[in-house]
Amino acid sequence: MKASEFTPRLGKTAQGLIKIALQSRSVEKTPKESGELVILANGPSLRTTIEKHGQRLATLNTMCVNFMANTPEFSLIRPKWYILADPHFFKGLEHENVAAMWRNLAAVDWAMSLAVPAKMAAAARNLLGDNSKVKVVSFNPIGIEGFHAFEHLAFRAGLGMPRPRNVLIPALMVAINAGYSTIYITGADHSWMQTIAVDDDNHVVSVQPHFYADSKKETTRSRAEYRGYRLHNIIKSFYVAFRSYHIIARYAESRGVTIYNATPGSFIDAFPRREF
Repeated sequence: MKASEFTPRLGKTAQGLIKIALQSRSVEKTPKESGELVILANGPSLRTTIEKHGQRLATLNTMCVNFMANTPEFSLIRPKWYILADPHFFKGLEHENVAAMWRNLAAVDWAMSLAVPAKMAAAARNLLGDNSKVKVVSFNPIGIEGFHAFEHLAFRAGLGMPRPRNVLIPALMVAINAGYSTIYITGADHSWMQTIAVDDDNHVVSVQPHFYADSKKETTRSRAEYRGYRLHNIIKSFYVAFRSYHIIARYAESRGVTIYNATPGSFIDAFPRREF
């Protein structure tokens, strides 16, 4: 390590220790897994992947995210894992998409693990009702930085993770810590920079398309959220996400885990590419 890097990393390590002490919570033990896992992010390219490989996906260990439960493909693929990270999913029950998602998750009739932020675990169990098929596991979405050894110790203990700019970051961390040796990423286009714009009123417009069609209410809500952000804030959040993937790649290597990006045209440059 260069001398110029030591002091900043020391400071971030100290900050990380404080964040762990103040924000991290105890988490349930993640079910121990092995072999391969396919993460299905909700980018537009997932439509092609499902059309080509839907039957095969139904036979594999998969992890779905966000509103996937509101699609017909959910009950066909029957994922082994599901993950939610955005607080909106636990506080926005007045939104029809969120309410429908919880109804669909509560109706799952196969064994599935639902990973949620530790602070939201109790709410998730309540929303699932008496469905014994779905096991709630939790993670700490606490962004941790510092010396690499400190980062990896915190990651392995489930006390934090690389800054979770989007749901794919905790998805990868949960998969690594569960014990999967090979992870494939699909549907992670991350082509946000191609869809961002600024209108004549200086409002940032960022359309983030999914493989399914968003409802008008969800599109309106998403657009309204972006109105409070300036362009430089959004670009910085892109930087955080792409940087986090490189930190995950380093952590995965330390655990002997291989991650392949099987998303055609993905902007993620941290993992080797491989066709699904």
